[in-house]
Amino acid sequence: MSLYTDERAKSLTILTRDILRELPDACNEFILSIADTTQPLTRYVYAGDLKLFCEYLIAEVPSFANCKLLTLSHEDFGRVTVRDLRNYMDYLSYYIKNNVERTNSDQGKMRKLSSLRAFYEFLYKSEYIQSDVSKLVDLPKRHEKPILRMEIDEVARMLDYVETGEALSDRQKKYNEHTRVRDLAILTLFLGTGIRVSELVGLNIEDINFELNAFMITRKGGDQAVLYFSEEVADVIKQYLTEVRKKLTPQVEDEKALFLSLQNKRISVRAVQMMVKKYAVLAAPLKKRLSPHKLRSTFGTNLYNETGDIYLVADVLGHSDVNTTRRHYAAMSDEHRRTAAKRVKLRDNSYGTTIENNEPTPENS
Repeated sequence: MSLYTDERAKSLTILTRDILRELPDACNEFILSIADTTQPLTRYVYAGDLKLFCEYLIAEVPSFANCKLLTLSHEDFGRVTVRDLRNYMDYLSYYIKNNVERTNSDQGKMRKLSSLRAFYEFLYKSEYIQSDVSKLVDLPKRHEKPILRMEIDEVARMLDYVETGEALSDRQKKYNEHTRVRDLAILTLFLGTGIRVSELVGLNIEDINFELNAFMITRKGGDQAVLYFSEEVADVIKQYLTEVRKKLTPQVEDEKALFLSLQNKRISVRAVQMMVKKYAVLAAPLKKRLSPHKLRSTFGTNLYNETGDIYLVADVLGHSDVNTTRRHYAAMSDEHRRTAAKRVKLRDNSYGTTIENNEPTPENS
């Protein structure tokens, strides 16, 4: 595990403990029970979801009105009814917390109900409750969204904007003068390897091997993997290392970090997300939700285009379930539909009349 990944895990563990201090024993026991089988981020999310559910019970369910968050007992959770859980799903659609309006999409509701199901399964198996009511509540239907990716010309245009500063505002151009080489290396790495943003920000200089054109990453599940890159990607990374990164080593906080912010600290996920959006929205203005993950989708689709091997794409992207990868494959159906639209002709000018002047064609005159 890299130093960055290790530090992030520690940070998430501390945040999870902060949440658990406000929660009853049942929640603490549940998080402890999954400590050896889950990642720190999963436990942090579960803890946050459980806190929201407990707060809902006390604030919205009359039978829990006199309860306190810390003193909710194992038996109290056994008093929750199917109706309470269905009302909770409705509550998640819109609620106010800390004077802020909050909403959840079906995907958000699905995740929060999944957290509750794991919690109730623990309570039931531990014999703290007599039945698991969470299984009686249906998960929201998952609505598959089309894979948003960039076309070849959009990718080329985006990289051109990085190199030239064209189309940027005056303020953006000032930043681009300092970050051009770095930004080009980051975007090229996304598009050339399909790396996740969390994996990218965790890269260290020592992880890069130019003899093999490969680098070591730590996957989100904690496993390590080797990704390979082309000579085109290698040239851009070498340029960044030579012209920018190695010159900053004596000044930086994290000497091992590959990509740095303007403050000479390891670049953050948020900073990379904002950078990608800045350039992508200029190159593809009609695609408003472009992000590092969409660049990953672009790589996945392009790789499938070139190989036709869905299992290879799954392996390179680090998907444990090939069905996840099929969503990239599904993006290909859009190309098929475009091809179909061009192939089907309503009028064949060699047999009918011309559209322009509605007069007989030479062949039929």
